[in-house]
Amino acid sequence: MKKKLLLSLWFTLLLAAIGYLFWQNEFKYSLPTPIPKNYHAIAMGSKIELGPCCAFDNKPIFIHFFNPECPCSRFNVPHVSGLIKKYGDQINFKIVVLNKQKNFTIDEIQQKFDAKIPVYFDEAIAKKCGVFSTPQAVLLDQSHNLYYRGNYNKTRYCTDAESNYAQMAIDSLLSQKENPAFNALALKAYGCSLPKCTK
Repeated sequence: MKKKLLLSLWFTLLLAAIGYLFWQNEFKYSLPTPIPKNYHAIAMGSKIELGPCCAFDNKPIFIHFFNPECPCSRFNVPHVSGLIKKYGDQINFKIVVLNKQKNFTIDEIQQKFDAKIPVYFDEAIAKKCGVFSTPQAVLLDQSHNLYYRGNYNKTRYCTDAESNYAQMAIDSLLSQKENPAFNALALKAYGCSLPKCTK
């Protein structure tokens, strides 16, 4: 009887540990990021004033909001690198690192993406674009109007070609079509919340 009780207790603890690991590493990242209480929404089409970092950009601007400590951000590095390589001659790419716990250098970030593009550590850029989680994509047209703000893909690993939302927005802007209509999975923030980039 005692042996069965111990076995049952051990099995229960094992299931609880598996459930906790699943929550920590997978399920919580499939939930939308909570909207901060002081969040100020920025409407699509709004003019985004980013100051000196974008003052002389005469091409569309793509800003990747990134936290090296956020699992979701780490998972989509290859996808973002691919976008930079594919569209880098038509769009000015920039990375905004949002992490208050650890300091990173520009060189470290550029090495992660294998790209010599501008890197910023200014949380105010996220606020101006209406971003409150990582990873998030922001695409501005040539006049610096907000064309797209949202997710890269409906999967964490950016493996579903049918839902490459950020790439679809780029293609739409470059072909001068009207803003594409995206579903909630594209526009509702998922990932690590700011400012501490925890879920």
